[in-house]
Amino acid sequence: MSQQQFMQNPWSNWMKGEGPDSDIVISTRLRIARNLRQHPFPLLATDSQGEEVVRKVTEVSESEAMRKLQQLQVLNMDQINPLEKRVLVEKHLISPHLAEESRKGAVLLSPDESVSIMVNEEDHIRIQVLLPGFRLNEAWEIGTKIDDVFEKNLNFAFDETRGYLTSCPTNVGTGIRASVMLHLPALVMTQQISRILQAINQVGLVVRGIYGEGSEALGNLFQLSNQVTLGMSESDILSNLYGVARQIIEQERVARTYLLEHTRISLEDRIFRSYGILMYARTVESKEAAQRLSDVRLGIDLGIISGVSPLVMNELLVTTQPGFLQQHAGQKLTPDQRDERRARLIRERLSTTGSA
Repeated sequence: MSQQQFMQNPWSNWMKGEGPDSDIVISTRLRIARNLRQHPFPLLATDSQGEEVVRKVTEVSESEAMRKLQQLQVLNMDQINPLEKRVLVEKHLISPHLAEESRKGAVLLSPDESVSIMVNEEDHIRIQVLLPGFRLNEAWEIGTKIDDVFEKNLNFAFDETRGYLTSCPTNVGTGIRASVMLHLPALVMTQQISRILQAINQVGLVVRGIYGEGSEALGNLFQLSNQVTLGMSESDILSNLYGVARQIIEQERVARTYLLEHTRISLEDRIFRSYGILMYARTVESKEAAQRLSDVRLGIDLGIISGVSPLVMNELLVTTQPGFLQQHAGQKLTPDQRDERRARLIRERLSTTGSA
């Protein structure tokens, strides 16, 4: 797949709407942070030192051992314009940090975009596996095999006491961050979400918005991830996250049942109002679009709305973002132009997938 195809294609593997508990878990992500011994960490490296890291990582990615696992294409950040970088952020393939501080950076992408490897972000290597549904173990299996190939060919910064060394102290140890993106509209509607978020912070986990640290929980989407990487094994980290996520999934299901049984008319009214606005509005800004899409997605999952695939809703999460709208238009757009184009795109996609 060419660089242009990566930018123009809205579909990533995580958007397929498949996998266990996909009515609530949009995606599962595993990230592994590694650094090369005897190389300055990215924040302190010169351009030439950063280029050397990219060269070494690229060589391993092209090895026979890696090709048996994944076919990876290298995209150098200094050859990508700001709008294209924004599209990659909106598709969750790179971090905002890599997009902003990318003069020495690169990303290696698999054809279906389930694997993305950031080079010279905060750390030299950040392996990311992104899958649809609740699939922590599968993501770990893919990620650890890729990590093994790199470790056999590169000398990682590792301390016998502290584990893998990283730029941020919170990643020292296993270097693993695992997360699940959860759609929790019923817990928000029943005003239980604040209590749950407070409890999560007490068990070594953290909740962030849709684009990670510092981002907003748009469209009732929350990223639940581990906060501790030191002093815990990989299996302990995954087991803890799995157990807490499973409890939240069940609580969301209970809340959805409660809404259906006790507030069905008002729930249907809310869902169909949002559906009507999305079907007929001529302008819609991004925050409202996220909320309306969340309502419609809930209606689909509860069987209130028929004929619209959850897959379309996942697609619209990406294609209605400012970067992708402008990339698709082939030009920069004003906020008003983006709002108009966003509304038109949503109308067209909903019109071609059926009606309520």
